[in-house]
Amino acid sequence: MADRPNILFLMSDEHRADVTGYEGNPVVRTPVLDELARTGVVFRNAYTPSPICIPGRQAMMSGQFPRTCHCEVYGEDLAPNSMTFARRLAQHAYKTVASGKLHHMGPDQMQGWTTRLSGDIDLDNRYVEGRCEADFARYTRTLGGIKWSDSKEILRAGIGRSPYIAKDEMAVDGAIQFIEDYFLDPYYDRAEPNRPLMLKVSLNQPHYPYFTSAEKFNYYLNRVPLFLAETVSPHPFLSQRQVRPGVDASERDLRRAVAAYYGMVETLDEQYGRVMEALARAGQDLDDWIIIYTTDHGEMLGQHGIWEKQKFYEASARVPLIIRWPRRFRGGRVVTQNVNLCDLFATLCDLTVVPVPAGLDSRSLVPLMEGQTTGWGDETVSQFGRTNLMIKWGSLKYQYYGPAMPEVLFDLSKDPTETVDFVADPSYSEVLARFRVRCGGLGFGPNADPAYAGAGYSS
Repeated sequence: MADRPNILFLMSDEHRADVTGYEGNPVVRTPVLDELARTGVVFRNAYTPSPICIPGRQAMMSGQFPRTCHCEVYGEDLAPNSMTFARRLAQHAYKTVASGKLHHMGPDQMQGWTTRLSGDIDLDNRYVEGRCEADFARYTRTLGGIKWSDSKEILRAGIGRSPYIAKDEMAVDGAIQFIEDYFLDPYYDRAEPNRPLMLKVSLNQPHYPYFTSAEKFNYYLNRVPLFLAETVSPHPFLSQRQVRPGVDASERDLRRAVAAYYGMVETLDEQYGRVMEALARAGQDLDDWIIIYTTDHGEMLGQHGIWEKQKFYEASARVPLIIRWPRRFRGGRVVTQNVNLCDLFATLCDLTVVPVPAGLDSRSLVPLMEGQTTGWGDETVSQFGRTNLMIKWGSLKYQYYGPAMPEVLFDLSKDPTETVDFVADPSYSEVLARFRVRCGGLGFGPNADPAYAGAGYSS
């Protein structure tokens, strides 16, 4: 067979899909992502399998929904030696290299990557073999929760250099050094340019804390749009994580946070440009590479009165997704069908001619990239925690929140602002009944399938 293509997998954290130039945002400066979109395939309705970091990332890596891969809440991780797309490609001779954030919290900090250059590599104390419990008890953290309130994050936003900025620079510097060694190795002549490579560069930005450089902050401060006169949903879950303008933070405070967020998006764009420039300097033709860009979830930025993620609103659950490979796919195509980050596993296998393992909640996106839509089920699924589930068919977005909270149904074709709940509208009763059946098939609700073990997608 022909040589398998190299892969550059670019990933950020908490990047709201509409804060990109290629989606028509007139303020943000993202020339690198815009060029990838112009010459690649854009998935306009791509969704995270979970609108929070760890479950979303591990579901993507395993090609399985959170309930299937047993990674449903923060702190859980894939079981050691799980089948990830990194492991699958490594089994077929790919050099799989990751630099930056992977967010593993279990004993297996590699999960199929053969090399990790930098990032959150930290074996939790729970996995220290032969640990002395008495000694560990002396150093238990007593400072309370993981983070403070969203309003405090906003109040401290502005010009500055957060630890995430430094970590992202380390990740990119490490990737650039690896590229030189792998393709050139000018000192020892041990380069491996003929072995297929998957290089993942995974950044923390634009995840809060909201800090950016003075130049970027000053550019965006009086240009960014704000969500100020928002109607907060009466739903008990969709109203959580509010920051009230004029009460919890002033309009000026909110503007500073949004300006810093936009600055971080521009920074990640610049960093990805550095990686691609390094590949070009090493003699690589980027048209021969598969280049993927995505993030783990979005950011509300005050829309609907909410900050952060965790919601099934578009700003939180929808993600940017670009796949570029000019040697095979026409650039400029925009796919509007519903897709999921879990689909990247089967897609990578398809693109590299690697057999797809059994038991995945993953579909190859290649037919859509070729313009073929016949037979695509147009479903996507997202889960938050152990009880909250979103199912989207076409423009209809159904949400189940457990027995103690009401269901929600949005119709984005009629109300793209997601402010009208159609769940009580009798004209939706038939499709609502089908959503409920599907919810049970995915292991949720009063009709949950007790034998659920990965139901895949509905056709």
